[in-house]
Amino acid sequence: MAKTNEGPVEAFRQVTAATMRAVAHRPDVTVTFAPEGAALRDAEARLPLPARDLPGEEVAVVRGEADAMALRLRHHDEALHASRTPSGAISRAIFDSVEQARCEALGVRRMAGVAANLAAALDERCRAQGFARITDRESAPLVEVVALLAREALTGRVPPVAARRMVDLWRPWIETRAGSDFTALNKLIGSQDEFSQAVRRLISDLDLGEEDAASRESDDEQSQGDKDQSGEQSGESGESAESASESMMGGETREMTGDDGADGASEDSEDAEADGLGDDGPERPGRRTRPNGPFSNEPDRPTYRAFTSEFDETIEADQLCDPDELTRLRLHLDQQLGHLQSVIGRLANRLQRRLLARQNRSWEFDLEEGMLDAARLARIVVNPAYPLSYKREKDTAFRDTAVSLLIDNSGSMRGRPITVAAMSADILARTLERCGVKVEILGFTTRAWKGGQSRERWLAAGKPPAPGRLNDLRHIVYKNADAPWRRARKSLGLMLREGLLKENIDGEALLWAHNRLIGRSEQRKILMVISDGAPVDDSTLSVNPGNYLERHLREVIEYVETRSPVELLAIGIGHDVTRYYRRAVTIVDAEQLGGTMMEKLAELFDEDEARERSQPTRVRRRA
Repeated sequence: MAKTNEGPVEAFRQVTAATMRAVAHRPDVTVTFAPEGAALRDAEARLPLPARDLPGEEVAVVRGEADAMALRLRHHDEALHASRTPSGAISRAIFDSVEQARCEALGVRRMAGVAANLAAALDERCRAQGFARITDRESAPLVEVVALLAREALTGRVPPVAARRMVDLWRPWIETRAGSDFTALNKLIGSQDEFSQAVRRLISDLDLGEEDAASRESDDEQSQGDKDQSGEQSGESGESAESASESMMGGETREMTGDDGADGASEDSEDAEADGLGDDGPERPGRRTRPNGPFSNEPDRPTYRAFTSEFDETIEADQLCDPDELTRLRLHLDQQLGHLQSVIGRLANRLQRRLLARQNRSWEFDLEEGMLDAARLARIVVNPAYPLSYKREKDTAFRDTAVSLLIDNSGSMRGRPITVAAMSADILARTLERCGVKVEILGFTTRAWKGGQSRERWLAAGKPPAPGRLNDLRHIVYKNADAPWRRARKSLGLMLREGLLKENIDGEALLWAHNRLIGRSEQRKILMVISDGAPVDDSTLSVNPGNYLERHLREVIEYVETRSPVELLAIGIGHDVTRYYRRAVTIVDAEQLGGTMMEKLAELFDEDEARERSQPTRVRRRA
């Protein structure tokens, strides 16, 4: 009977895998089925597992996920995509999602069955992410909206019912700024290279990204050639590398800083003429310029600051939503945990064994008192005059340890990454608690998109230049180090709440978590950062140097790693964080997060154990 029940499911798996290889034109594709969800890595595809009775809705969703992966394998060039990908987290997410829409649109245009499957998978994804409950633009994820509008432009199909209201909230704003860009995408769908350039223009027109380095260099060369006609452009060509952030500004921002930029340009021109190094004079054509040396009297780089911190908040997770919603979110997290419980559970048990092994007993021998040492009774039999030997069990020194998990709650973590981060934090907290290790779970985001009350106050103050940070921080305490897991378990579900994830200012969040940890009494302190990219806040970067937030993050990391007793470890999801942190690892798939967290923590404890073993110890023996 069991064989009969499993027959249709196995046949469905084989047919789906064969169809996926045929659509992808890749006979080397390996297809597996698991309850965790869909994922694609190189030529290995994982699809959700349908129910035994193969309901039609689930079958269509699985086929849609398979078709989406197959079309990406067929029409997507990963090397070209990587070379064109923008650096910002939001712009990168839009770039990836619109490219996926291009691959799927090519299949929709040619195969009606594929179109139906993709529509079913998209509808299920929108309903699962709760898009139907979104009623305001602040809660609507802009990345998803742009992707849905791109699909509409490329296929002519309107967004699913569950996401239609969310798209309509953003549609007027997006079409006003980038309506022609979507038309261009439709014409360039057959060329990934030209399509990617059009997507970059789309992101730039929406004021969500930055131009690539080649565009900036060509603009600089053009401004250098036009110096004879414009004195202002002469000043612009002498700006430092930090002024490259102006390419990220939108029309409104350019109007705000236009006067200041003109003043700065004229001042730079006057300085150049005073030094006799300018080349814009008609009597000195072709005169080469010399950059200022390291001992010039140019002003220091601006230090990091916030325009105002009045609206920042550090808040307990249970204060951000009502108890009923918190219970519902926790139930949803428990359902997700059921799929990964076996995998991450095994890793957690392995970590627990390794930690408890460090607390194994050792023995002191040849003592005058204690427990009789039976292994040495033989010498007493040989020589009864020999005194009895005793031994005593002692505990290996195990330093009190506190671990702080700082989780990026930015919009680019939306979906599977934040879900896996919440699950991994939950299991890690339980595991370390059983080992006597204190665990604190923190999150960081902002209170609003593109600036909040801080930006409004800056506008009311007359838009003073170089204002510093222009957004309201939101630092969330999901679990205090002294709180048991059972008391904080509901709060961890808040990470799954729609509208919580916004922008990320990593430097201040890292300093906040470090200061909380440094004040604790434990002997050893470990800070683990889970992030998916560089700090991004559009309102701040639009009126400050382009590396303003990144530079501050590097300064904080350098301080923690070189002058603090806190041990810092970073895990990047889909983004190389090794360029920021000394001890870091980058994972491609969010499903790797749980295992990576366990392994890296185990390595830290193993290193500590090795250091302790390398130190000589004294044992009190019988004289």
